[in-house]
Amino acid sequence: MQRRTLLKAAAATAAVHALPARAQSFPSKPITLICPWPAGGSTDVTLRALAEATSKHLPHPVVVENRPGAGGTLGIVALKANRGDGHLVAQIPLGAYRIPYMQKVAWDPIADVEYVIGVSGYMFGLVVPANSPFKTFNELIEWARANPGKLDYGSTGTGTSPHLMMEELALAQGLKLNHIPYKGNADLMTALLSGQVMAGTDATGWAPHVEAGKLRLLVTWGERRTKRFPNVPTLKELGFGIVATSPYGLGTSKGVDPAVVKTLHDAFKKGLEDPKHLEVLERYDQELWYKSSAEYAEYARQTFAKERALMEKLGLVKT
Repeated sequence: MQRRTLLKAAAATAAVHALPARAQSFPSKPITLICPWPAGGSTDVTLRALAEATSKHLPHPVVVENRPGAGGTLGIVALKANRGDGHLVAQIPLGAYRIPYMQKVAWDPIADVEYVIGVSGYMFGLVVPANSPFKTFNELIEWARANPGKLDYGSTGTGTSPHLMMEELALAQGLKLNHIPYKGNADLMTALLSGQVMAGTDATGWAPHVEAGKLRLLVTWGERRTKRFPNVPTLKELGFGIVATSPYGLGTSKGVDPAVVKTLHDAFKKGLEDPKHLEVLERYDQELWYKSSAEYAEYARQTFAKERALMEKLGLVKT
C-alpha cells in the first residue's frame, strides 16, 4: 500500500513538471480584464464585482480597464493584438458575432478568441424621460407609426442587441425609427436625461434613474417580468414576440496555453459564485449564464453562424 501511494505521488509530481513553465507560474502579474463599455454602466459595475471576487482566488489581482467604443468589440481587438499569455482577458458581447457581417473588421470572433467562461446575460428595457408624453410602450409605437422617421432612440452602439432588437421590431411593425448610437450605458443615460433623444434601449443601467423618477420604464425584453419592476410588461406579453438577454462571457487571446485557460476558468467560476458578485447581478436583474470553456467556445461557433440570418433579415449584411 505504501509503495502504491509513493508511486501515485511520483506520477502526480511528474505530471506537474510536465506542464509548460508559463502555466506553472501563471499568473505572474495582475490580470487585466477589459470592459469594452464606459465606466459607470451596468457591465462595468458587474465586471468590477466579478474581478474583485475572482481576485480572492489568484496570487495577483484582476484589474478592470475600460475601452469603450466600436459596439463593445475593442476587447477583441486588444486580444488579437496581444497574442499573449493569458494576462489579458476581455468581455465578449453578443455584438461580436454580428458586427463582422455589418462592416469590415480586422478580427474574427472565433479565430482570435480563446473562450474562458460564460458569465451572464442582460435584462433589457426601453426607457423615456419622466416628462415624456409616452406612458406606455404601445403609445410610443403608435406615435412612431404615425410619424415615420421622427422617433429618435438611443442604444449602446450599432450592432448591439438593444439596437438590433429595436430594428427587428421596427421591421415587423412597419416602422421607421431614427437610431442614435452611443459608446455605452453611461453616455446613453446622459443623452436621455438631457433630452437629446426621445427614448433609450439598453440593459438595466437605467434602473437607478427609473427608481429616482427621472426616467420611465415602458417595457422589458425578458422571458418574464423583473422582480425589481413587476408592474412593467414584457415585449412578449404585449404580443411583439421578442425575448432577448444577450448572453456574454470572457475570453483571452487565441493560442494561450490550455492550462492557463483552465486556471482562468477555475478562478472566474469561483468569482461567479461569490455572494457579493451574485448580489450585484441581482441588483441589475441579471442571472448567471455559466458555461465551461468548451461549452462557451461551441456556443460562439454556433452563434456566429446563426447571426448571419438575422443580419440578412434586417438588411445589414455588407458584401
